[in-house]
Amino acid sequence: MATFNYTVDTKPMAEEIKSVSRHVNVTTGAVVAMQTAVILAEEKAADHVCNNVNKGFYSLIRSQISQKMAKLQSDVDSHLMQLVQQKNALLSIKIRMQRDYNMIAGRYGKLFNGLNANLKQRVFALDKPTIDFAIKEVDKVSNRAKYLTATFPISQLESISLSQRIVSSNIKNRALNVINSMRSFLFEMNAQKKLTDQILINDNRYTGTATIYIPVVICECNRDKTDSKNFEVIISDAELDNFSKAAIQNTAYAEINQVEWLQKTTPNSEINSEFSKLISSSAKSQRVKDLAQQLFQSNNYQTI
Repeated sequence: MATFNYTVDTKPMAEEIKSVSRHVNVTTGAVVAMQTAVILAEEKAADHVCNNVNKGFYSLIRSQISQKMAKLQSDVDSHLMQLVQQKNALLSIKIRMQRDYNMIAGRYGKLFNGLNANLKQRVFALDKPTIDFAIKEVDKVSNRAKYLTATFPISQLESISLSQRIVSSNIKNRALNVINSMRSFLFEMNAQKKLTDQILINDNRYTGTATIYIPVVICECNRDKTDSKNFEVIISDAELDNFSKAAIQNTAYAEINQVEWLQKTTPNSEINSEFSKLISSSAKSQRVKDLAQQLFQSNNYQTI
């Protein structure tokens, strides 16, 4: 069998592979550099995105807080203005009330001072001699040393006798004034007692039987939804004691069942006049007054 030997030169291929290996190394270095750059770029982008997100979030929160602060500040300002207005209104009311109080107090002070002075004059006029004696004469008697004529401890006989006569005449004059005051007081007391006895009514003097006419109002009304009729007897308080009023009420309640009621369409002129006076003097509104007048005119009632 034939044998063939060939010699192949691998140097060019080795050089080419070497160049390829160099390019692969360069490519590897470029890839590594690119990967590093990509990582840095991603890191920068992530930092940029995070910073922008954080800045936006904080800006949003800050804007919301600022809006809430502005809203709350406006509410506080409005409430503060309202409170200041209410304070001013209360201060004006306080000043007006103080002015009214001072005016009313001054008015009533003058009124009561006038009443006190008038009552004092009337009380003094009721028993003038005693008041004059208690106010004027007692003071004079208490201060008699000031009013009596003084004498000198050393004087002549004629001056001593003359001063004694003056002192005795002064004492006699004052005693006469006291006696006249007492006489006037007793005389006025006696006259006042006679006048009082004539004015006052003695119960022992009037023991007879008399007939008087007392007006009595009998009302029949319904006070609840059961349609049960109730009777009321109203009696005047003038010139009647409790015993008389109780006796009249018992008699009226006993005679109620025998009373005959008659229908009456038009009210009495006096009742109409009194009702009109009550409506005109009332402080209610005109609508309430008109409605009350309409109900009164359209009412149908019965009399005995």
